[in-house]
Amino acid sequence: MSILTLAGSPSQHSRSTALLRYAAMRLAARGLNSDELGLRDLPAIDLIEGHFDGSAARALRARVAGAQALIIATPVYKASFAGGLKAILDLLDQKALTDKIVLPVATGGSTAHLLALEYSLKPVLSALGARHILAGVYATDRQVWMGEVEVRIDADVRERLDAAVESLVRHLYATPLSQGYDLGYLALNARFSV
Repeated sequence: MSILTLAGSPSQHSRSTALLRYAAMRLAARGLNSDELGLRDLPAIDLIEGHFDGSAARALRARVAGAQALIIATPVYKASFAGGLKAILDLLDQKALTDKIVLPVATGGSTAHLLALEYSLKPVLSALGARHILAGVYATDRQVWMGEVEVRIDADVRERLDAAVESLVRHLYATPLSQGYDLGYLALNARFSV
């Protein structure tokens, strides 16, 4: 099973990327490998100018097309997800997330930005065809401590991330079709995981 983690922070050592890497570690503990792609992995000029036909954009689209699931992490700035993540998403095909399982993860300065996942990120993911968007995980900056070497994630956030990863795994293994998903099962479970 192919899982792509997408880091939307402009910083390599951000809180949202720390949550993304924790989720990847939990997947690895379940025997599932993931491949990370970050904002910094794409040429800035391609993102700024929206070079849809460039080689980096084609490679991005190929990686997304090959993934069965994506975990997308973003910092929240001014009540919305990061503009750099939007630049990445703008390089995808119109229905790039069709039949993909998507787990959104975000961090922000306070709980006041908690609904940014619901009101800003999830509509964009839906516009890209995602219909299997799992309940997201949001953490405040105080819940993710970033040291020079060590990262500490609050126990409550780890628990919620663990549950979200388990939900992702359940959805992945509920795919009896060789090329698609059991859409009835996913739709039913999506109602209860939001």
